[in-house]
Amino acid sequence: MTPRPLTIINGRLVLPEGAPQPGALRCENGRIVALGAIAPQPDDEVFDARGALIAPGLVDLGVFAVDKPAFHFGGITRAALMPDQGPPLDHPARVRFAAQSGKPDMWIHPLAAATRALEGAEMAEIALMRDAGARAVATGRRWIGDSGVMLRLLSYCAMLDMVVVTHAEDAGITGSAVATAGEMATRLGLPSAPAQAEALAVARDIALAELTGARIHFRQVTTARSLDLVRAAKARGLRVTAGVTPAHFMLSDLEIIDFRTFCRMSPPLRCDADRRAVIAAIADGTIDVIASGHDPRGPEDKRLPFVDAEPGMAGAETLLSLTLTLVRDGHIDLARAFALLAANPARLLKVRAGVLETDAEADIAIIDAERPWVVDSDRMAASAGNTPFDRRPVEGRVTALFKGGKRID
Repeated sequence: MTPRPLTIINGRLVLPEGAPQPGALRCENGRIVALGAIAPQPDDEVFDARGALIAPGLVDLGVFAVDKPAFHFGGITRAALMPDQGPPLDHPARVRFAAQSGKPDMWIHPLAAATRALEGAEMAEIALMRDAGARAVATGRRWIGDSGVMLRLLSYCAMLDMVVVTHAEDAGITGSAVATAGEMATRLGLPSAPAQAEALAVARDIALAELTGARIHFRQVTTARSLDLVRAAKARGLRVTAGVTPAHFMLSDLEIIDFRTFCRMSPPLRCDADRRAVIAAIADGTIDVIASGHDPRGPEDKRLPFVDAEPGMAGAETLLSLTLTLVRDGHIDLARAFALLAANPARLLKVRAGVLETDAEADIAIIDAERPWVVDSDRMAASAGNTPFDRRPVEGRVTALFKGGKRID
């Protein structure tokens, strides 16, 4: 059923530019039809924001599981699903099923597997998967080591005008490493790889993207050298974008000192200088997207020796609040925060969402930006609470969420 027209009043509108503006927002037939100094129409459903932020719903680029309770808690109304599923999203039927899996109160945008079974050898049926609902192509958790395969992939995706989402770690160097080479890995006796493994992968893929004219998105760029490469590529006008998760601007490899498997990441946590470089890249526009990397892992995957534990974190619930720490610390403003969390990933996926403007999808989050809470891995809405931020006090909570102008309970 078509929901009644909705007007959200007494809020502060988070617009693409500038500070939040007092005002209201009206939705009709699933889209925003007016915003600013407006009043409800006689038959409208009215929601009082009580001075809270009226912001676009978050668009999470690169999750590993459809976990609606966690997404709704974190204000996420759309999520791009990585192809690393069981079985992988390398067939049109699987992509079509994934695209329907969150409706009606959550939009899942599948990312098509770049190669069959994500093995990095034979290109998958990308055009058919695009027609089945894939919004982009992804290499999954692994880098495609064969440059010939990557060249053909980028050439084909350039023709289709589909962005390629790639994992940036040279597997020939990383091997079975679980940490970044340095003092901490040496002290703990962990197999490690140099941070340059990421820069080498980024450099190769930028060179191929320049050759083909393709759009390429590095899902996580976590080192100063890699960020310099992305910065230089953008300056040359290449269609290169980069993302990161909160773990890599909040934490360094010091966090693994007690073999904390909740801090086992891919790519692994870096040194503090790289962490600071990530923050600088977020501030200067080198990084385009902050995503959760949501990957809930139960005890069978995490309660293991560090080298045997699976990488990943449950990040959907903390994505917003951790990004708001960058605003409170003065690195970015609120408009930039929501560009990173919503507008930019929506643009990469070519969906009409992520911003508050007329004719955009009415995916709306009501946010109390100063509301304090404590992250508790035992009480998370996610299917597993493997967060490196357990017991950390944070600020910023979603108090109401609307998908297509209809409130999500």
